[in-house]
Amino acid sequence: MSREINVKKVTEVVRDLCIRANTELPRDVIRAFKKAIDIEESQQGKEVLKQLIQNAHIASRNSMPLCQDTGLALVFLEIGQEVKFVGGSLEEAIVKGVSEGYTAGFLRKSMIKNPLTNPKNSEDNTPAIIHEQIVEGDRLKITVVPKGGGGENMSRLKMLKPADGVEGVKKFVVETVELASANPCPPVIVGVGVGGSFEKVAYLAKKALLRDIGQRNPDKKIAELERKWLKEINNLGIGPAGLGGRVTALDLSIEEYPRHMATLPVAVNMECHAHRHKSYVI
Repeated sequence: MSREINVKKVTEVVRDLCIRANTELPRDVIRAFKKAIDIEESQQGKEVLKQLIQNAHIASRNSMPLCQDTGLALVFLEIGQEVKFVGGSLEEAIVKGVSEGYTAGFLRKSMIKNPLTNPKNSEDNTPAIIHEQIVEGDRLKITVVPKGGGGENMSRLKMLKPADGVEGVKKFVVETVELASANPCPPVIVGVGVGGSFEKVAYLAKKALLRDIGQRNPDKKIAELERKWLKEINNLGIGPAGLGGRVTALDLSIEEYPRHMATLPVAVNMECHAHRHKSYVI
């Protein structure tokens, strides 16, 4: 039996999540900052991390954006297969929620329409970038991720040869972080996608960022790679704000998917220290 969800509720939720995600840093990120202070050997690095914690507290207390770049609006949907949407278009409801959230929250509008022919700000940060996944059940989970331009610019995708293997993938991942240096505002969170196709692997890398910091892949072998690659990245010495130190990345998460026997797609999606995301289940 299907369950009806009115899209007006979706608009309300998206509106609220856009504002909250931009002003309330998740608790797992705050905990990661505090843990990083104990690990960091650089005094400058420690001070940067302390300032990031202070910034997060000020933003939350005053309902102010964590960062001036309030990002493009990524919206991840987990749609129960028993859900029936009523009252209009789901996509239009999401876009309306983003528009209302970025306007009411006084958040910076960063979306540029017609980037090749007539670049112009959309003035309400729409359209949203929407990813849907069909799951069992009769609920809808909405996750809003404001993605800043700095981390997005430093992200990369490459079609490796199968013969490159695990070492080739690791080399590309570590190289991507090293080339990014201070540009994505470290300490970063690194999302890695492996497998699938050209477009699927980019989605996997971004989806990997949705995990709480420290939450390992359920596959023990992949989880071990996450730990090893994170350690190697933190040995680069880039450190908080790129000023040198032990904590270049707070975490690294890997998502994989079956691939064609002749391909080995890999993507790295970089996320800045303002790892903003909020979810709600209807």
